[in-house]
Amino acid sequence: MWGRPDGYRLFKGRRSEIGRIYSVTVVTEHRRRVFDDFHLGRLVVEQLRAQHDAGLTRTLAWVVMPDHLHWLFQLRKCSLDEALCRLKSRSGRNINLHLSYRGRLWQKGYFEQAVRREENLKAIARYIILNPVRAGLVQRVGDYPLWDAAWL
Repeated sequence: MWGRPDGYRLFKGRRSEIGRIYSVTVVTEHRRRVFDDFHLGRLVVEQLRAQHDAGLTRTLAWVVMPDHLHWLFQLRKCSLDEALCRLKSRSGRNINLHLSYRGRLWQKGYFEQAVRREENLKAIARYIILNPVRAGLVQRVGDYPLWDAAWL
């Protein structure tokens, strides 16, 4: 089941769990292709790495697409809402400073799926990092600059 695209909270009755692995998608406001600019995409990656390094999350795989982000990670020390709010607010602030822009970078909310324990994490990671190939941006994933996975 996917999270609410129109709000920051999980569906009623659902909760995030420390230790659980999530696959999350966040989309830019009006699906603007902000991350066609590699350097702006790297500002998002910095925030993924900062959360990982702070022990809040354990990043397993990610890909920054021109107008959205796919992120596979394990919650460590915060809620899902806190992790996404932190990512979106800090990356948005940094990108706006870089562009001398005021306004929202990300759409409200996010799409989330809790990974079931029996699911194959490597298969989910492969699916995530192959997004640029499926979108026709590159022929091979290695030709796309904004992705990584823990198994490499």
